[in-house]
Amino acid sequence: MRSRSPNKSALRLLLAPVALAALGLGWFGLHASGGSQPLASIAIPMNAPEDLPDTPAEWRGRVDYEAIDRQLTDLSRRPEMAGLAVAVVEDGKLRFVRTYGVADRSTGAPVTPQTLFRWASVSKTATGVLAAAMARDGTIELGRPITAWRTSLHLPGGAEARVTLDQLLAQRTGLTKNAYDDRLENGQNPALLRANLVDAPLQCEPGTCHTYQNIAFDAASEILGEAAQKAFPDAVSERLFLPLGMVSAGFGMERLTGAKDWAKPHRGRMILPLKESYWRVPAAAGVESDIVDFARWMQAMMGTRPEVLPKAVLEIAHRPRVNTARLYGGALRQATSDAGYGLGWRSFSYEGRRVEGHSGAVSGYRATMMFEPATRTGVVAMWNSDWGFPFRIPFAVFDSYHKREDARWLDLRELPKVKEDVAARRARPSAG
Repeated sequence: MRSRSPNKSALRLLLAPVALAALGLGWFGLHASGGSQPLASIAIPMNAPEDLPDTPAEWRGRVDYEAIDRQLTDLSRRPEMAGLAVAVVEDGKLRFVRTYGVADRSTGAPVTPQTLFRWASVSKTATGVLAAAMARDGTIELGRPITAWRTSLHLPGGAEARVTLDQLLAQRTGLTKNAYDDRLENGQNPALLRANLVDAPLQCEPGTCHTYQNIAFDAASEILGEAAQKAFPDAVSERLFLPLGMVSAGFGMERLTGAKDWAKPHRGRMILPLKESYWRVPAAAGVESDIVDFARWMQAMMGTRPEVLPKAVLEIAHRPRVNTARLYGGALRQATSDAGYGLGWRSFSYEGRRVEGHSGAVSGYRATMMFEPATRTGVVAMWNSDWGFPFRIPFAVFDSYHKREDARWLDLRELPKVKEDVAARRARPSAG
């Protein structure tokens, strides 16, 4: 099922009071911790839904969007899927927004451009960029050891006195991969878990290799919150999301479930219970937004909003600090190389071109953001199921942009065939 945008004329009338209210708010003047000079004075853009490129008549560019749309429609009908939202930015401009399937199988509510999804670990990109912005204006020093701030993190052998904030954000604590994530998922307190990491096994000497973390990484929420003199989610929203006009973006389980339009987590045909676990490590996995604001975030990462995020800030955040293992598995693993990690940012090479971004996964949700800095072309996608196949979507778009005729990333023929009766039920919005 393909979800269409609401009637645009009606939305124009509904949004008029919102736009007037936004004008009444004027300009945001955001200030650094401990200082009186504004970091930015940015008008919040109000892009009405009627401006979205969500119909074939509005798709313009090198990418064959009608072919991509057909492939995504077929993908969304797979029984492993529930709902899907995809946006493409080409040459720095939003060129394609499309939603498919259901936000909630029990009601058949469709995914719309306003449906909130979880970013999962793509949230780390916001943490890294906030740290880079604060480093650029002198609020923090990335080269200082993490003991320079009040944090609950304790590493084996007192390594927290040697590991720098830069190394923490580049996942160089030395801990074994995803240390104590299972305990977090079982409801244990993340601050206590960080303290208990002193007894966790090491994969390497701290500071010498890349080992992916969530609980340790979230020490950044304590550090950056202290430096900003406010709660970490507020620091991200005030410094980044609001100046970029990302009014749907924010943190927290209650915020998500309190929204009028949000995607419930699914596994196959089953709706999963929500767990607060990874919202409790907000620097690692706490953000949710709609697909349009996710695309706005990617555009800003391409350098399209220098008045909010100057080139120097993006360079600090995106620059790889450490080599990593290849990403993903299977065909994607074979197709990518030269993987590295910056401040909450992944990078790698695909077909000789550099790609930057991140992906994320929590129970019942997946998200990905990948773009080519050289062409300022990329994809954001979010879906409310556990299936990993849609991580291929950005690669299909890259191949279309570069006119690679042999691209087969979204070829579903390699997958087990779906029985026709199952496919028919899957296509109906009231299925389940």
